[in-house]
Amino acid sequence: MAGIFKAYDVRGVVPEELNEEHAYAIGYFFPQILEAEDTAKVKAVVLSRDMRQTSPGLASACEKGLRTAGFAVWDIGLATTPMNYFAVGFLGASGGIQVTASHNPARYNGFKFSRREAIPVSSETGIGKLEELVRTQKPPEPNPQGPYQTREIWQAYGAHVLRFLRVREPRLKVAVDVANGMATLYEPLFSQLNIELVPLFFGLDGTFPNHEANPLKEENLRFLQEAVVAQGCDLGVAFDGDADRAMMVDEKGRVVGADLLTALLAKPILARFPGASIVYDVRSSWATREAIEAAGGVPVRERVGHSFMKATMRKLQSPFGGELAGHFYYRENFYADSAIITMIEVLNLLRQEGKPLSELVKPLDRYARTGEVNFHVTNKEEVIAALAEKFGHGKVDFLDGITVEFADWWFNVRPSNTEPLLRLVMEARDPGLLSERRKDVEAVIRQVGREN
Repeated sequence: MAGIFKAYDVRGVVPEELNEEHAYAIGYFFPQILEAEDTAKVKAVVLSRDMRQTSPGLASACEKGLRTAGFAVWDIGLATTPMNYFAVGFLGASGGIQVTASHNPARYNGFKFSRREAIPVSSETGIGKLEELVRTQKPPEPNPQGPYQTREIWQAYGAHVLRFLRVREPRLKVAVDVANGMATLYEPLFSQLNIELVPLFFGLDGTFPNHEANPLKEENLRFLQEAVVAQGCDLGVAFDGDADRAMMVDEKGRVVGADLLTALLAKPILARFPGASIVYDVRSSWATREAIEAAGGVPVRERVGHSFMKATMRKLQSPFGGELAGHFYYRENFYADSAIITMIEVLNLLRQEGKPLSELVKPLDRYARTGEVNFHVTNKEEVIAALAEKFGHGKVDFLDGITVEFADWWFNVRPSNTEPLLRLVMEARDPGLLSERRKDVEAVIRQVGREN
């Protein structure tokens, strides 16, 4: 069980690290996490699962644990993670559990959690406590007392998602790669978007026979990029395994950075909600902030991670937020992330503007950038302190790791929440300057950083 409790979820190799005994214990103790902060009379958890071969067994064990703890289980069966979030909010449940390992390879599985109104449960807000309970206490033998119901959510969810479709014409040609993941379930919805669908790797298969369901890795986008160009598509969309994240490809087969997509979508959203706050993560381009300001919005930087993004959005009642990892959040969706809503918002944008996606992105793609660069480092705090000392003459903040901003370049170095890594992102006004400054920053990381 070592190391399966992560910052935002539970994840591990089945059965070596995570098994049905753990799933039962997690189900049994999860209600204590909910009850610690919730006075709601409804004591019910929405339970759903992805298509992995180990998901039915883990879900069944988790259900027994929840019901042994006296909670009702509302089982919505096979579902995407956004469907689970929606069900929690729509049905008024006190929490939700999705059995999934998202984009991880087939041998992994795990659990994602939320409380009422789809508020996320993270290490700080419950997963840490859940780990402590599972490690130190033994649950009783299974004795399911809580009621069990299967709930049908598809019709309500479909109607909810389609409400985001505001511009139906013209018909667009769209390649969609679901990587044999849960977005396969969305095929009936795709048929209602007035698109000519070019489907890639539809059909649920938890072995991921074609490629990993991780759209952040360039090699996993190759098939989509080729299909977009070969078929003359207006857009390409890649979903991850549990369909909460999406990456977009323009009509030329080029990947659109999620921060630039946040900038693009901010404009029409701010037209509907003038003067609103738009939340984006610390890795995002200057262009994101500038686009939000230009559209009359208030740009708000936040730490990386869905729990931080959603909490800030709720506090500010932000209509929209986006992360570099392809998570996009919507106030009208219980502040939860949804890849299909993002796809629909991009369709709205393309139809409204009447221009190719590459043309819409071009003015935003004006800075030289590194992308995210990883360094294996165990003494993360020492490295961050050294960077603060070396570059302290810039504008420094410690919102997430360290960010230092100068007039013509900036960088962020932050510790990974799940691995012994420091992650570097840099941006500058021209490629030459970026190359020079990157050497300076990396020199400090390499000089001070230790790998063990």
